[in-house]
Order: sequence, then C-alpha cells, then structure tokens
Amino acid sequence: MLRFILSTLFSAVLSSGQVNVLTYHNDLSRTGQNLNETILTPSNVRPDGFGKLFTQPVDGEVYAQPLYMWGVNIAGKGIHNVVFVVTEHDSVYAFDADSGGGPNAAPLWKVSFIDPANGVNTVPAESLECMVLAPEIGITGTPVIDAASGTLYVVASTLEDFSQTYVHRLHALDVTSGAERPGSPVEIQASVPGTADGTTSVSFLPRWQMQRAGLLLLNGVVYTAWSSHCDSGPYHGWLIGYDASTLQQVAVYNSTPNGEGGAIWQSGAAPAADAQGNIYVVTGNGRVDTGGSIDLSQSIVKLSTANGLSVADYFTPFDADSLSDRDLDLGSSGALVLPDGVGTAAHSHLVMLGSKEGCVYVVDADQMGHFQSGSDSQIVQALPSSMGPLFGIPVFFNNTVYLAGRFDAIKAFPLANGLLSGKAVSQSSGPYSYLGSVPVISANGSANGILWTVDSSAQLHAYDAADLGRELFKGSTGSYVKFATPTIADGKVYAGTQDSLVVFGAVKAPSIGAIVNAAGYQPGGVAAGSIVSVFGENLADHAEAASGNSLPETLASSLLLVNGQPAPLYYVSPNQINAQVPSGTPIGEAVAAVHSGDGASAPVKLIIQKIAPGIFTPVLNQDGTVNSPAHAAAARSTICVSLTGLRPNSSSQDTRSIHARIGGEAVDVLSVNAVPGLAGIYRIIVRVPARSPGAYQLVIASDNAQSNFVTVFLGR
Repeated sequence: MLRFILSTLFSAVLSSGQVNVLTYHNDLSRTGQNLNETILTPSNVRPDGFGKLFTQPVDGEVYAQPLYMWGVNIAGKGIHNVVFVVTEHDSVYAFDADSGGGPNAAPLWKVSFIDPANGVNTVPAESLECMVLAPEIGITGTPVIDAASGTLYVVASTLEDFSQTYVHRLHALDVTSGAERPGSPVEIQASVPGTADGTTSVSFLPRWQMQRAGLLLLNGVVYTAWSSHCDSGPYHGWLIGYDASTLQQVAVYNSTPNGEGGAIWQSGAAPAADAQGNIYVVTGNGRVDTGGSIDLSQSIVKLSTANGLSVADYFTPFDADSLSDRDLDLGSSGALVLPDGVGTAAHSHLVMLGSKEGCVYVVDADQMGHFQSGSDSQIVQALPSSMGPLFGIPVFFNNTVYLAGRFDAIKAFPLANGLLSGKAVSQSSGPYSYLGSVPVISANGSANGILWTVDSSAQLHAYDAADLGRELFKGSTGSYVKFATPTIADGKVYAGTQDSLVVFGAVKAPSIGAIVNAAGYQPGGVAAGSIVSVFGENLADHAEAASGNSLPETLASSLLLVNGQPAPLYYVSPNQINAQVPSGTPIGEAVAAVHSGDGASAPVKLIIQKIAPGIFTPVLNQDGTVNSPAHAAAARSTICVSLTGLRPNSSSQDTRSIHARIGGEAVDVLSVNAVPGLAGIYRIIVRVPARSPGAYQLVIASDNAQSNFVTVFLGR
C-alpha cells in the first residue's frame, strides 16, 4: 500500500508540471482522461488551425497505445519529450514527441527483439490457426513505464530455433537508451494447480497464449494478462505478476484452472486497479463455474494483491453460458473503475464495463454479486441494448461515461446517484462501423473537454465533450488498426497506424509571398518544367531536401500544387520551397498553392510562359574551376552555364534558338543539354570572346524571353 500511495503522490507532482502518459488509458482506473491539457481547446481545435504535423514510419502494425514522457535525457542526444511506440515486428521506438524533421527524423533509439540470422523471428499468424492479427505477431499489448526508475516494461513474442519454439518475454528497458535493465528479459512461464486437491497442474502454453491486454504496474509489480488466438488451442486466461525491480515472478492467476477459456483480452484494455490495490479483469468465452469462484469465464473478477493474486469477488451475468455459446464475450471490454464521488452511501465504489452483446453493467466493487440465475438484479445496474457491442473500454469525464459501440454513435451517459442515465444526453452524428472505437478525453480540469477517437476509415475525430453533436475536427491518419487508442499530451495527439506514428497538433496555415524563377529569383512568368522558388511562411514544418534522381511530390509533409497537379520537389523549409513546375502545365494563367500538413495556403496566380530562362550561379570555366576574378576565363575558351526555363521534356535544345551575349557581344552557343539527374536544368556551353580582361555581364535569351544577368570574368 505504501508504494501505491507513493506512486500516486509522484504522479500528482508530475501532473502539476508537464504531462506524462505512462500507461494504457492514462491511469490505473482506466478513465482515459488527461485533465492537464492546457493547449487544446474546443475553440482552437478546428480545420484551419489544427492538423497533421508529421509522421514517423515504423516497421510494423501499431496495436498498442503510444506512451508519452516529458523531459527524458536521451543518451548522447540531450533532453527530449519522447513518445514510445511498439510494433508487431517486435520493435520498440523512442521518437522525439515534438518534431519529425532534421535531427529528429530518425528515432532517438530503437530496439528490436528479433534476430533472423539466429532463428529468432516474429510469430507468423498462420501458425496460430488465427488471422485476426496478421501477418505477424510481435508486441501487441500496450507497455507501461515506471517514471521513478525510468523503465519501460514490454512483452515481446517470438518464434525461435528456426520456427520450433514459441516464446514470450518480459523486457525492462531504460527509457533513455533502450538498454535492457539487469535481469531483463525474463521468459514467461507459469503453472497453477488444476484441481481442488492440487494433484495435477495447468501450465502456460506459449503457442496458444496471446499478450493482448495492456500491462499494469501496481505497487512495484508488473502484471501481464493473457488471452488466446481466435479461441484456438488449449488456452486459459492468465494474469502473471513480476517484481518490477528484479523481474522475479511473484503472482499467478488462472481464470479457468478446471476448464478452459476465460481469456483476458479486453480488446487491448489493460487490467484496472483501485485505490486499495485490487485488480479488475474481464474474462471472455469459456467454462463458467456458477456454483463457485474457480472457473470464471464471462466474468468481471476482482483480484486481491495482498498475497500474490487471489479472487476477492466477481460478477457473472445470469446468461453467461448463452453468451459464451454465441461468442458474445463479456471480455471484449475492459473494466473502468469509477471515482468514489459518483457512487452513493450504499454503493460507494463502482466499476463498470460493456460487452460484445451491447449490455452495460455497473457493479458495486465491494459486493459484486457473483452469479444469480434468471436475472442480474443483484448488481447496481444493467442496461441491455443501450449501445452497440463494445470493444475496448468506456471513458469517464465530468460525471459522464462515453461509450463507442460497434455500428453505433458515440454516446454520452451522465451519472447521477450512482446510476447511468437510461438514455444518452448527446451523441455523435453518425454510427461507427466495424468494431466501433476507443475514445479518450483531453481537458483542463473540468473545462475544455474534447473527446478523441479513431474510426475504421482511418480518421481522427475530435468532438466537444459537452455536446458530441459538435464535431470539431476530422483528419486522416493514413491507415487504421482496430482498437486504436490515441494519446493526447501537451497540445499534440499521437496515433498508431499500420506502418507509422501520426502526430497532430496546432498548425499555422502556409502563406505564399512570391513565386519566382529559382535562377536569379527574377519575378515574372515561369516556364513549364522549370525550377521555381516559392517564398513565404509556414511552408513546411522543417527543412528537407530530396535524395536520389527521382523528385518526390511530398517532402516534410508539404507539397506544391500548380493547377491542382503536384510539383516535383527539390527542397522545402518553413520559408522556401524549390520545385519543378509540372511539365504539362499549359501556357497562360495558372493557380498555385502550398499544402503543409493539414493546412493550405491561399491560392496565388502564376503566369506560365513558353520560355522563361534563368541562369544559376556559379559559372564554370573550361577546366572546371569556378569563374571568378582569380580564375578568369581565357579568351576563346568555353564556359559552362546552368540554366532553367527552356522547353520541357527535351534532353537537348537547338542551339540556334538559344542566344547568349557577354558584355553585349553575341557569342557562340556550342551545346544545350539536360543535366542528368537534375530535372528542369540544362547545361549550356558558351564560347568566350576575345575581350580585354575584366568583368562582363552574361545574359541568355530565347524566343524573346531573356534571362537574368550574371557576372563573368574574362582574362587573356
């Protein structure tokens, strides 16, 4: 109990400053609320001021909720706010939480738990007779972080000995470097007596057990919960505890020691805990012992941690066997421990959950009611068919519970006198398909509540928590994983997808000041296929240059559209973009706009000409040196000039159409050729006239269009 109190006090100290999200759904009660969000409000989360900031690619699907920790002193890289992401490819990433560009484009650190050369790989889904998570299984459950010791705990699953052995390991990683702590990792193994007389035992079978639910750190013990793969193979629900300091196993609970089933999967929700140190898990399909507390499938189970793990109380619905026969898991939802203040004198401690059937249960945590045939009248409240099937967990805020069921709208049910209202007081405008969603709340105390969630069409939604009918924002995450749970911290929203971490936050719309020829920056018309420079503000969130010979259409989440067509990009930064005008842009008036993240500039007019030459500096002498006073071009030698703005889509140009003058004197143009690997740029070879040594102006013209002037130096 002392460690629980100290942990709570430590969290309170942290919350008075910066925000940490160190566990699934924000806290041990699994309320899903961050009450220290002072930046995001219903007034500033809107399409013109909020959007996608950056994306970080990862090597696999992200089913776990991202975790956030402020002010981490990363080994050799200084202090960063960090977001931690885990993948089904058995990788753990630490990313800078505030920037995805420049030195923060790469992970601050990354750890992989596979070693293919030595036969250690992720688990192929097909080997488990289940394709619910495919194609591979590595890290699924949300990790947990101990801020006091700076340790991240995570479970990784592997197939080893060249596809012979299934292994699960609990790892304890230093948050500053990803290094394993002493004693880490430890292989997950367990057994319990299988009958009342203890003559047989039931063992943990790694192949058939899945670490789906998030991890729980409580009073110095890390608890891992275990479920099945599609109800395949002989499996049980397990909760296994390890000393957080030594990783020695200290507690084991099996939900069905005399039967099978009872998976603790909870659609990814972590076990909940109350202030007295009790743990709450919800079990799925399997054998139900209606006459006792031995086999507890289809139940919410309260476990005492006073001496290992033991059943302190439970509730099993009256129709548990029917639910199991119809594959309507009670365990599709995790338990939400409600704050004491919402209860009554008769029922001061409440815990609630939903189910795959769509029933909502409110249970007295001190007298859970066990099993009663015929009805569930022994519990505080049961609301059948009040919502669609629930996968994940409800969220609590301001005496209101929010539920996001399958094929249903997100609904808000206020609590009064320890009971949920029989009818939602507000709801989102449309139903959520597939498996519904897992919402979270950001707020500043009791004010500025925003409900966030990700739907199956890969859209992040933000709703005014006071009125779910008021949608504040909707933006694409790019791809979707089921039960995706976003994390909100310090003005940003973090969401995991099939292949990336996506970060949303306050954005400033880009604005264009001028678009000019990139060679010399002269104003006026530009040619299709030529290189232009766009100057303005908020054009990109960081500087990034293209690599390779093929120019991308997007850099640093920014793109330039000309008549709606993406322009190939050379370089982007907050104040400048260098790009190639799309070669098919017709002559005449065009419209250009910059999109950065989810923001877009006002369109600006751009004049497209047939020819609009521009000379880049420096000019090169015949021997390859840069033309300068110290290295003047000799008479009758040649100089090499780089040019843009000629006719597009041609590797060479007719020299008769290109005219060059040095000091006003016409000079011979010997060749005009496209520069390999540099789109829109031509190399022109010009004969140097015999003139007195000195500085002269070079200009190039074609079709009555004249370039900028550049200075060249002539010698003897």
